[in-house]
Order: sequence, then C-alpha cells, then structure tokens
Amino acid sequence: MNKNTARLRRAKSTRAHIRELGVPRLSVLRTGQHLYAQVFTSDGSKVLASASTVQSDVMEGLKNGKNADAAAKVGRMIAEKAKAAGIEKVAFDRSGYRYHGRIKALADAAREGGLQF
Repeated sequence: MNKNTARLRRAKSTRAHIRELGVPRLSVLRTGQHLYAQVFTSDGSKVLASASTVQSDVMEGLKNGKNADAAAKVGRMIAEKAKAAGIEKVAFDRSGYRYHGRIKALADAAREGGLQF
C-alpha cells in the first residue's frame, strides 16, 4: 500500500463518520503547490463555499501558495464565505492528511474566522 492509498483509506472512514453527523463538511485538498478548501452540504451533493491559493485575491501579498501563511489565509477566506452562506458549524474533513503544518494552520484560521468544528 502506497502513501496515497493509505491516505484515501483514512479519508473514506472519516467521511463515512461525517455523513452520519449530518452537518456541512469542510474538506481540504493539499497539493505540492496549492491548497484548496470547500464546504459541502451534509449529503455532499453541492458545494456551498470554496477558497484556494489559486485565487488571485487569496494570493495577494503572499510569496507562494505552499506554506502555512497561505493556508491560514485560505482558512480565513473559507470561514468568511461559509458565514456569508449562513453556515456556522461544520465537520472538518482533513482528507486523510496528518493534522499539522498547512492543514492545522487552515483549521486554526477557520476557527478564528468564526467556524465551529
């Protein structure tokens, strides 16, 4: 089993648990160059809010999109957009990634932005 298969296995079990909770899901995708965050409905059929380091308004003042500062900015942006859509409580889906570094920075910034999870 390679690293990506193990990550997807962890993500699958987490998502099954989140489905049982019945709350919107804040999902994170981490690549080598960028970080993406989306808030899905409780059944996963529709994206309610999204933010990423690909967006020019997020990248303003940042050197690159692959560090903790960029992740924190994405976290603040996703919290702002989710609150504008009327969402205050979400389940954090880290997609099988370890909770440290960029993932932790995004989660902390989203909490500071007013999201509860």
